This record gives sequence, structure tokens and C-alpha cells, in this order.
Amino acid sequence: MSASGGTKAIVAALGANLAIAVSKFVAFAFSGSSSMLAEGVHSVADSGNQALLLLGGKKAKKAATEEHPFGYGRERYIYGFLVSIVLFTIGGVFALYEGYEKVQHPHEIEHWYWPIGVLLFAIVAEGFSFRTAINESNELRGRQSWAQFIRTAKAPELPVVLLEDFGALVGLVLALAGVGVSLLTGNGVWDGVGTLCIGTLLVVIALVLASETKSLLLGESAGPETVTRIREAIVDGDTVTGVIHMRTLHLGPDELLVAAKIAVQHDDTAGEVARAIDAAEARIRVAVPIARVIYLEPDIYREQTATPEAPAAPETA
Repeated sequence: MSASGGTKAIVAALGANLAIAVSKFVAFAFSGSSSMLAEGVHSVADSGNQALLLLGGKKAKKAATEEHPFGYGRERYIYGFLVSIVLFTIGGVFALYEGYEKVQHPHEIEHWYWPIGVLLFAIVAEGFSFRTAINESNELRGRQSWAQFIRTAKAPELPVVLLEDFGALVGLVLALAGVGVSLLTGNGVWDGVGTLCIGTLLVVIALVLASETKSLLLGESAGPETVTRIREAIVDGDTVTGVIHMRTLHLGPDELLVAAKIAVQHDDTAGEVARAIDAAEARIRVAVPIARVIYLEPDIYREQTATPEAPAAPETA
């Protein structure tokens, strides 16, 4: 997996979640807190999610075959989508069910120091994981807001880890609040209310992740800045006078397909056009290294063939 895949953030999140899951189940066994059980299942689901992301990154490295000539880069999108499903079902729906049961059948929390201690430990561990994900994301985010980064990122791993860690931290605070109010009031219903809030949060995060990874699975074009760099690289002002129209498609986070019809001079020979295309492909790869698959079709510029968003300079006699 490339650096853009956020491997360090995934491994940090996996280690933190495994340790937290064990501590939460121990706390549930001693206290009977439904918030602890819901949070324990949440941490197990998160650990499984990180394992899925690592597996997707490994499978995406497979070489292209005749059956899959463009490679397996989209494996990362598939596993990112699976993560959203796991988070929704095992994390969110289970927490909602457990919270409902606790509200209907509340009981007093025993050995309160177990859930409180575990929650504080979990907040510290998740905070470390979240900080790692933020540091890796900042290397790619640039001047984008966090919402823009999550919406436009072509590598699914970092947005997934960011949202998971954010949800985990907020969920831990909700669990701590539920347990705390239950202890203060002596009413176990509040523990169930905290669990319901956790479930609702996880469902919302899962739906956001599903929406974003679905868009990647359907196929997204390169970003506006990348498209501009490609257009500028194609045109040399001599043989290639403009771009009539162009399409880009991410075959994976680190692999881009570029297909364009380019305008050439009407009196150029076939050899001159072929050399111009080779030179244009080389310039594209320098400007956008992830442009791995490039198809350029030469044509004589005609007003009616150029797309409105991609006009080319008219050919002169």
C-alpha cells in the first residue's frame, strides 16, 4: 500500500482497538454495563475494519491480468465499502439493540470503577490513534477542510480511519456520560440512553462512509487541479494545438486512466503525429505520475467536436 493509503494510521488504530476491546469486555464482565458491551463490540468491529483495509491494500497490489487488464486497484474501494457495512451492522445496529434492551430492562451498574477506568484508558488510546490519522491526513489534505478532504480523497483508508476514530472518541464520551449519570442517579436507564446515542452515531458515520466509498466504486474522475495539469501537459503549441475533449477515471487511488481526443495540425505527417503523442504521454506522466493508462486520439479540430468545458485552439492553415 502506498503512503497515501495511511498504513501507519491503520496499524495504530488496529493496535489501539484490540487493546481497548479486551479492556471493555473485562469491564462489562465485572460491571454489567450495556455501554461497555456496546463499546466492546464496537472496538471488535473497528479492529475487523482495519484488518479489512490492510487486506484490501494487499490485494490491490496484484498485477493486471487478461481478465482484469486495468489491475486490481479498486480492491481498496471494495474493502472500504465493506467496512461501512460492518460498522453499520455490527457496530451501530447492535448498539441500538443493546441500548433498547437496557432502557426496557435497566439494572444497577456494579463495580463502577471498572467501566470508568476502562473508558478513560480507551479515550487515551483512541486519542493516540486519532492523532496518528490526523498527522498522516495533513500530509495530503493541504488547504482543504476536513469535510472536503473526506469527500474528495481518492484513497479510502484515511477517511475511514479518521471517521472511525472520531466516532470512537465521541462514543466513549457518550458511554462515560451514560455510566456517570447512571451512577449519580442510581438509574440504569441512563446507561441504555448512552448506548442508544452511541448506536445512532455509528449508524450516521457508516452511512457517510457508504456514500463516499460508493462514489469511488462507481468511478470518479481526477480532481480539477489534476485535470488542469494534464491539459497543460498535453498541449505543446506546435503539433498538439489543443484538447478537443478528455475523460479521466480513477482505476484505484494510485492509478489514473486518461483518454483524450487532441487537436493536431492538418498537414502533419503520421510520423510527426505519433511522435507528438509519445511526447504528450511523457509530459502527462511527469505532471501526474499516477496517470498510468493513457489513450490519446489525434483529430483535426472542428468547432462542433469540442466539448464546451474543454475548448481547443482552432487549427490554422
